Amino acid sequence: MDKLIIAADAALRTLFAKPRAGRVCPTLPDQGTELSAAEKAEAGALMRVNHVGEVCAQALYTAQAFATSNAALRTHFIQASTEETDHLAWTSQRLEELGARPSLLNPLWYAGAFGLGLLAGRLGDRVSLGFVVETETQVEAHLQSHLSLLPTNDHASRAIVAQMKDDEARHALEARQAGALELPAPVKALMTAAAKVMTTVAQRV
Repeated sequence: MDKLIIAADAALRTLFAKPRAGRVCPTLPDQGTELSAAEKAEAGALMRVNHVGEVCAQALYTAQAFATSNAALRTHFIQASTEETDHLAWTSQRLEELGARPSLLNPLWYAGAFGLGLLAGRLGDRVSLGFVVETETQVEAHLQSHLSLLPTNDHASRAIVAQMKDDEARHALEARQAGALELPAPVKALMTAAAKVMTTVAQRV
């Protein structure tokens, strides 16, 4: 029952509360960002996708923490979720600054990601960690692509994305070190296809 309450609380906080970061946003005050209306719209759409990714990260880690019976691994997932909360707060703040809105489908993205995390967790701890590795590896590549797509003078968004990319790479490495199982190629391909659908839709809706 306690785990159910924690999971429900995490969902409500992610979807309906203003996220609070434990770390300072990595934007640099001495690097001002001046954007045209078109550049703001472009950056806003990309940061909306990144915000959706962080909504999904909260769901995934919460579900995996819920599913495991390993106390140490549960702590690992909760710690990763806490760090992802920083990303959620940073992207939420940047959306506000750009005059952009979050995805209208965030409850759907959260529910889908929670289901995937729960499934991975039920398949065993090593599979669950393997799911983390593949997810974070794909997210890292996605963030790298955004560094080339964001307006070059959008220093604020680029600083946030760069820090997120470093954190995701570390999460993947930590999951490998914890004993992650390599996922089969068809599973990786399916995850890539699902992520493509999500990012394409979230950029617009």
